[in-house]
Amino acid sequence: MNPVTFLKNVSKEMKKVSWPTGKELYRYTVVTVLTVVFAAIFFGLVDLGISEILNLFF
Repeated sequence: MNPVTFLKNVSKEMKKVSWPTGKELYRYTVVTVLTVVFAAIFFGLVDLGISEILNLFF
């Protein structure tokens, strides 16, 4: 397949994509950021707890 045909096919397929609305994009972004923050806090606390437990033994 030559590059021109490939790019034409890509253009056709991109027109079929269902893009999110601004409101949906905002919601998805907020959910993603909150999930990352929650995971960071959770793993930070787990790491702190394990470190403190190890410090008690050593």
